[in-house]
Amino acid sequence: MPRAVLIVNPFSSRVTRERVADVEYALGEGVELTTRFTERPGHATELAREAADTADAVVVFSGDGTYNEAINGAAGRIPFGFIAGGGTSVLPRALGLPRDHVAAGRQIASALAAGRTRAIGLGSVNGRRFCFAAGIGLDAEAVRRIDERGRTAEGKRASNVAFVATVAKIIIQQRLRFEPELELEGYGRAAFLLVANGSPYTYAGPFPFAIAGAARFEGGIDFVAPRAVAPRDVPRLLVRGVIGSLGDDRVFLGGHDLDRIHVRCDRPLPLQADGEDLGDVTEATFEAERDALDVLV
Repeated sequence: MPRAVLIVNPFSSRVTRERVADVEYALGEGVELTTRFTERPGHATELAREAADTADAVVVFSGDGTYNEAINGAAGRIPFGFIAGGGTSVLPRALGLPRDHVAAGRQIASALAAGRTRAIGLGSVNGRRFCFAAGIGLDAEAVRRIDERGRTAEGKRASNVAFVATVAKIIIQQRLRFEPELELEGYGRAAFLLVANGSPYTYAGPFPFAIAGAARFEGGIDFVAPRAVAPRDVPRLLVRGVIGSLGDDRVFLGGHDLDRIHVRCDRPLPLQADGEDLGDVTEATFEAERDALDVLV
């Protein structure tokens, strides 16, 4: 019987004691399971690293931030399964796994028993791996503002709808205008940068925001970067966010299936990866790690 470690973030939006028990039952039908709960930021990295020495797979029941921590602990050493436990949970949804935790648990258990995996790539920025998306500027500022709002009494983070509303608020506060603040080596100057490892980039409730619609987990990394944003460009920006097409190259810089992107900022700008605030940077190097992770699907 295969052995798996279930890593659970008890503070993720959709995680409850009852749902943890449901997931344990769904996985335990064909798996020797050990459950570990995260206790602090970064703990999932430690737990995944330990699990890679003792188990056949890691399953993470959480939101996107904990997925990010876990893959930074053990990606490439052991297959991973991801169960949607956060308000957004982009990765399992983008991989086609059910949002229902029991159905996802059963599919992962079946894949583990059959040895069925899908190899996907990861991105990294300044050495920190990310599953699906990273950015400098606008979306990273929105992540920071969401974090500054704190959590509920139950430890839950604000919803993904709140994130989209925060992005809209920043755009309005900027009077629908963003000037170039960074230089993409080999491409030119831009106002902010969105880097995708797959599609969609994120969700607002049930609605996907593709942004870089050609990005694929089996390929390299894609990017979209508006050269500048004036009020007349905002409709194009919104359409690009929803549809994810290459768009007008007079407005957007873009790249597809790349191995590396290097960025220099005019001033310290916020950086995010998978919705985690990584602080301010003046330079950043984004790289593709192809076939870096075996996923149970």
